[in-house]
Formats: sequence, structure tokens, C-alpha cells
Amino acid sequence: MKRVTGIGGVFFKSRDPQALAAWYRRHLGIEVEDWGGCVFRWASADNPQGGGTTTWSPFPADTGYFAPSEATFMINYRVDDLRALLAVLREEGVQVDPKVDESAYGLFGWVFDPDGNKLELWQPPAGQ
Repeated sequence: MKRVTGIGGVFFKSRDPQALAAWYRRHLGIEVEDWGGCVFRWASADNPQGGGTTTWSPFPADTGYFAPSEATFMINYRVDDLRALLAVLREEGVQVDPKVDESAYGLFGWVFDPDGNKLELWQPPAGQ
């Protein structure tokens, strides 16, 4: 079974997400959208039509989305089969959040690395 197939997103905390996004827009040319982040589109051997994406997004410094991790960042990893991977990770003794979210954006689950960093696992919808 494939485990991680790529980076789905990079999320990080900021004291002022809007000002930080403006800095990245101005100095690095990142096209920040109205919702506050950017979606980079890419193609790969597994996805030659270019339907893959990596999201970049600053979050407010007081966000609870990364909790219980105290890290200022969270990386979202793309996976092929979220539920199967979470089952294997549980068997391997990895700390797995029992919650799985399902939406039009795909399936989302969370695990914690040995340093306590919360990692988001994302199974994109078919074709992405």
C-alpha cells in the first residue's frame, strides 16, 4: 500500500495572517485568494492532467485547528486510501485522532508524530 503520495498543504500560524499573506503576495508572488491562502496546481506521472494541488495557508495565531499540538505549523500529506492507512498506523502504535472528516474536498484524518506535531492526512476526491 502506498502511504504518503505528496504534500497536500502547508499551514502555519501567524499573528496577522492577512498582513503576512500580503507580504508573500508582494515579495514572493504567491497569488493569495480571498479566503487567505493559495492553491498551487501541479501534474505528476500519476496525474498527468494536472489535477493535483498543494494548499498554502496562514492561520490565526490562536487557531485551535492544530490542537492539541503546540507547533506553529501543520503539514497536510496526500494519501491514496486514508481509512486503510489509519488502520495500519494504529496497528503500528501511531497516535491517531479517531475523527475522520469527509467533504466535497475529500477525506481528512490526523496523526501525531513522536514530537507531538499534528499531521493532516488527506485523500483527495477521485481525479485530483
